[in-house]
Amino acid sequence: MRLGGPLFGKYDSPEAWLAELAQLGYRAAYCPIDEKASAATVTRFRQAAAAADVVIAEVGAWSNPLATDDVTRRAAITFCQERLALADAIGARCCVNIAGSRGSEWDGPDAANYTADTFALIVDSVRTIIDAVKPTQSFYTLETMPWMYPDSPEVYVELIKAIDRPQFAVHFDPINMMNSVPRFYQHREFVQQCVDLLGPMIKSCHIKDMRIDRPFVVALRETAPGLGMLDYVAILRILATLDVDTPLMLEHLAEAHEYTAAAQYVRDAAATARLVWR
Repeated sequence: MRLGGPLFGKYDSPEAWLAELAQLGYRAAYCPIDEKASAATVTRFRQAAAAADVVIAEVGAWSNPLATDDVTRRAAITFCQERLALADAIGARCCVNIAGSRGSEWDGPDAANYTADTFALIVDSVRTIIDAVKPTQSFYTLETMPWMYPDSPEVYVELIKAIDRPQFAVHFDPINMMNSVPRFYQHREFVQQCVDLLGPMIKSCHIKDMRIDRPFVVALRETAPGLGMLDYVAILRILATLDVDTPLMLEHLAEAHEYTAAAQYVRDAAATARLVWR
């Protein structure tokens, strides 16, 4: 396992970027440059990361390839293609996006997200993205989500079979799929089930925490690691069975000090579980 998280600075050199990662104790990183960077810059960051034994976990391609507006949809697919090409060039383990939503919010819930037609659109859009880029090093992945496909390990397996592309793989965010009270309380078993079904295909993971609140009917809320109710020792033991270089990436916190506290909590849980970081 490798721990990583966002950085708050702007870096004009690989050396400055790596120095910040080293100060934070991160051995995995989000991609530090965007698709507008020159080929020479991409090469410099790739070579520097490899020399420092830092894994670039993922390149985000956050957009809506399922948008009902054709202009928005086409722009999203082009953006995903550009970001996948960057991931392949810089040596990132994956390019990640959500599947997309048929609703008014690009990442929001909608009844139309759960139809056979939408499943088919996801298959077509992912194939279009991968086939245009033809990556050889990196993989295109879909972040698991609570209110759109893929929202379970079984649906992810169905998508893998339907998309039928060797460069399609898995981005794993177990907390995003804890969309029911049984999954929340049975989270150890659920994470194990996910790893059993998807393990060899998982390229990068997001790690967070979750709590259940009292207000009626149901309120499941994401929190920073250590501020929720999940058994992190058990979760890390399960994740430690993945490929040894699998990144565990912190996200969704507002301040640098919050990431410092979250990282320390995850490290302490790993120590309790007697796990070794890469």
